[in-house]
Amino acid sequence: MSKQDLITLIEQKRQELIQVAMKNGFTSSLAIRNSQELDKLLNEYNDIFKKQVSTH
Repeated sequence: MSKQDLITLIEQKRQELIQVAMKNGFTSSLAIRNSQELDKLLNEYNDIFKKQVSTH
């Protein structure tokens, strides 16, 4: 997956989380699940970015 694809997924998941949280509340199980999915995407992005920085 390219870096740009990952950024796009992160933005989509962030928007989804905002919509779910506004509708169901920030502590709803759906909001928590979306938050965890966003965390995973952000961690993946961070891992890729760290690798690119450390190789330069």
